[in-house]
Amino acid sequence: MSREPRLIIMPNIQKFGDLVNEHLKVIRDDSHDKRIAIHLDRFSNAEGKATLRDDVIGEKIFILSDVGNYGEESCYYSRGRIYMKSPDDHFQDIKRVISAIDGRAKSIHVVTPLLYESRQDKKPKDLDESLDCKEGLIDLETRNVDGIITLDAHNPVVCQNTLRKTTFDNLLPTYVLLKEFLLSEGFQRDKTIVIAPDKGAVSRAIPFANILGVDIGMFHKRRDYSKVINGKNPLVEHKYLGEDVFGKNVIIVDDMIASGESVLDVASELKKKGAKRIDIMETFPLFTDGEKSIHRFNDAFKHGIFNTLYTTNVTYVPEDVKREKWYHEVDLSNYFARVINAVSNEESLIPVDEEEKEKVKKLIKK
Repeated sequence: MSREPRLIIMPNIQKFGDLVNEHLKVIRDDSHDKRIAIHLDRFSNAEGKATLRDDVIGEKIFILSDVGNYGEESCYYSRGRIYMKSPDDHFQDIKRVISAIDGRAKSIHVVTPLLYESRQDKKPKDLDESLDCKEGLIDLETRNVDGIITLDAHNPVVCQNTLRKTTFDNLLPTYVLLKEFLLSEGFQRDKTIVIAPDKGAVSRAIPFANILGVDIGMFHKRRDYSKVINGKNPLVEHKYLGEDVFGKNVIIVDDMIASGESVLDVASELKKKGAKRIDIMETFPLFTDGEKSIHRFNDAFKHGIFNTLYTTNVTYVPEDVKREKWYHEVDLSNYFARVINAVSNEESLIPVDEEEKEKVKKLIKK
């Protein structure tokens, strides 16, 4: 047996990381704590530093971080005020930890379920823009990071093509989400259809449709790229392409909820077309409009626009949102623990996904 994995859990993902630690104990059949203690400090002028509290010499290190966390875990005091850390701050903390390790570990893997700057992964044809996702990946590779493990990257091909020495594992929550959905909601194949809210979501929706054995539809999303309103290009048109949804149970699949306007617009259009039930599956519930986003979902739920939102627990969500009737959180900590264990043992990740896939198949047969 190879040397066990050791976890450096950043404060922004503490609860999830602690669950991963407990699962790793069970998977490796030992009670040894896998965590390495660290401390992140801020000086009064907001400069930061990372301090390791345990030895890392010869260890296989996995740094866990939620770069999207905007909760209390991500606040610091400086110049008489409380500041919230941005994704840039969280990413800088990862680099501080790597610097503190100072080449003494056997290997370093960065586990960041929400990939840093994943939405800024390509340049528009007629604009000069920064490629922050690419630059972030290159930054980690130049620091001799052995591997990056993420979840449902916005554009995994760009990420894989960027790296030369560092491995890039893009996990998908498909089977874990479906398993929880089938256990809670049940399934009728002849009355179900999977919908991609736009062209970019088709690749995510196809695995859901394939394993369920159902048809797939999509919306063509047209935006006005000459304008930016509230940080985004305004939506001009949503056109549905697919079979009739009248009387059907619809599963909408995508990678992230930003403001929520787009996915709820899709749900509303499907309701107008006679859809019976609508369940939404999203990997990252970002709710970038804050209270407006939450109110938007509450209002849509109250008016019967959708039934449930199935999402993961890999990024920060306010506790009051988790108590909403429509919110269904799916725990991915066991899945990540098995992935980390496999990577540590230098084993393929395929059996991890195949195990989840078989569970889903058995539920469908029932």
